[in-house]
Amino acid sequence: MTSTTRIARPFQGGAYLLAVAAITGALSGCAPLIVGGAAVGAMVTFDRRTSGAQLEDEAIELRGASRLRDALGERAHININSYNRQVLLTGEVGNDAAKQTAEQIVSRVDNVRGIVNELAVMPSTTLSQRSADTLVTGKVKASIIDDRNLSISAFKVVTERGTVYLMGRVTQPEADRATQLARTVSGVQRVVRIFEIISDEEMRRLTPRSGAAPAPAPSPAAAPGLSPATPAPRP
Repeated sequence: MTSTTRIARPFQGGAYLLAVAAITGALSGCAPLIVGGAAVGAMVTFDRRTSGAQLEDEAIELRGASRLRDALGERAHININSYNRQVLLTGEVGNDAAKQTAEQIVSRVDNVRGIVNELAVMPSTTLSQRSADTLVTGKVKASIIDDRNLSISAFKVVTERGTVYLMGRVTQPEADRATQLARTVSGVQRVVRIFEIISDEEMRRLTPRSGAAPAPAPSPAAAPGLSPATPAPRP
């Protein structure tokens, strides 16, 4: 099993770094990832984005989808998801020119920081394929909800043609644990991580003062804001 890391193309200045770790291969036949550090305490159950960022994400998705429809119409099947102003494009387009056009259109939407362009040049998926993806998304979300060390509100889950995209503002142990869980869900062929990694100190600041959850375990050393690819052990 192999893994790769790519950095999303930013559209505004700043030190924010976004990593996309794609863990590929026949997942069902491989051993699960090992989560570094001790178990993470119960996580908070609120959205870790500011209220302003949440509203901006909704606006980005609505405006981006409208502009893509106007420009490409029925010639493309494109899904747009934004988390903390980082945009994920998934779906299918007819050619490379349409793929680049879609990215350029979304890059001009207000408040977009960066784009991960995962559009595939191929025929659009069928309704049955999209239904299967919806089912996979539901199962991945359920596995996160069932894990007492994770908060589903910290994650956004998107599935396209069996590939699961995980977005969110999370600590390194949370990122690794969610990836491990997603890899064990039936129907998942690949896991792509699009995380903003936050420090333990920032996590403590996000935790409510009353009824605060225990601080997460120390995360492995990594570049600030970077979600590194985790090599998966061979089957």
